[in-house]
Amino acid sequence: MGQYAILVEKSVTAMNFEEDLMPRQLPVDDWDTIEDFDPSVPPRTPQEYLKRVQIEASRCPEVVVAKIDPRKLKRNPTVNVSLSGCQPAPAGFSPSLRWQQQQVANFSVLRQSIAKHRDHWKAQPLDSNVMLPAPDDEEGWKKFCLGEKLYFDSSVSPNTSETDSPGIDYVQVGFPPLLSIVSRMSQPTVFNTLEYLINWFGDKKLYPELGRWLYALLACIEKPLLPEAHSLIRQLARRCSAVRAKLENPEDAELSAVNLLICLVARYFEQSDLADND
Repeated sequence: MGQYAILVEKSVTAMNFEEDLMPRQLPVDDWDTIEDFDPSVPPRTPQEYLKRVQIEASRCPEVVVAKIDPRKLKRNPTVNVSLSGCQPAPAGFSPSLRWQQQQVANFSVLRQSIAKHRDHWKAQPLDSNVMLPAPDDEEGWKKFCLGEKLYFDSSVSPNTSETDSPGIDYVQVGFPPLLSIVSRMSQPTVFNTLEYLINWFGDKKLYPELGRWLYALLACIEKPLLPEAHSLIRQLARRCSAVRAKLENPEDAELSAVNLLICLVARYFEQSDLADND
């Protein structure tokens, strides 16, 4: 016919309310039999309001035609969906299935412990020097987790072997993901912080300060996964696989860390297409 139309049929005709498919809930007298009813003025009573509705309904056409440009229907929409998986591990760099199963079991125990004791740890007071950033403060969370020293100069990782020493400056070396801290983080805050750290990860190596927070945030993500969490953890696994692909020595300490994160995303969070199949 050369013309596309959408037909909307009225289930109730304006001229015959008695043939309504559904019973009338509020009896209303015919508006044309009521004296002193002026439809041009605002309704003063519920009855007048319902009469006005009847009038408006009677003026609506029984069939509504929407004109649609046929040229728009012929266009093939482009949808960009990222289906890329992890980069394959170089020979000798992927973990065994038994190792992966053990890591998933340990991770599951940790998550159960966090869920069980969340209220207890949430009630514990934080040290006076611990100031949690606002949920949308990206720079603040990066500095809080990584420490200003690493955040401003990622070429040198701070010495974290003394993080338990008295007088340590956590502002410089980053606050560890203590249960008293992560228990206070809502799911949106967990997602935001994970996104901030993945963005910072970028083309950098997996520093210990970064790795411990990524592990802790994964432990705080609730299942079933929300769409934003699903996207973030897959992005993290792909980034870790890119780091692994550039490693030259299977004895590199960074290898076990990236393998662990890939394993948790693929095995625990059931993103099986990202798994290492040794």
